[in-house]
Amino acid sequence: MLNEFRAFIARGNVLDLAVAVIIGAAFGKIVSSLTDDLIMPVVGWLFGGFDFSSYFVRLGAVPEGYAGSLTNYAELKAAGVPLFGYGQFITVAVNFVILAFIIFLLVRIASKAIRKEAEAPAAPAPTPEDVLLLREIRDALKARG
Repeated sequence: MLNEFRAFIARGNVLDLAVAVIIGAAFGKIVSSLTDDLIMPVVGWLFGGFDFSSYFVRLGAVPEGYAGSLTNYAELKAAGVPLFGYGQFITVAVNFVILAFIIFLLVRIASKAIRKEAEAPAAPAPTPEDVLLLREIRDALKARG
């Protein structure tokens, strides 16, 4: 079973998938930063607030002894207050749409490149050695006779 596992891991597809997951995670952070730091502040500004992810509705009581802000989504959530965080959901949804669109563009570009490669005429395969040897023998026999 260990040998089968080793063979499975050594296959190119598994290594390619591992690289894709690592790059995808890093790319996800870039898209999150794009959404959180550039796009959502503009959207929040258009809707009258500076932090769109802080739009929420409190669904429960604030615990006794809570000294933080009653308008800070992250602090309330950390304190265990039940919240309906529609602003955070919108932020994540916008993040998803941006990521999906970028992946769509990458797949589209890759598909075009693959299609162009498939349409390009393939170079002729090199003549096998046995065929070359037979040709030499044929030419030598023709030269004799």
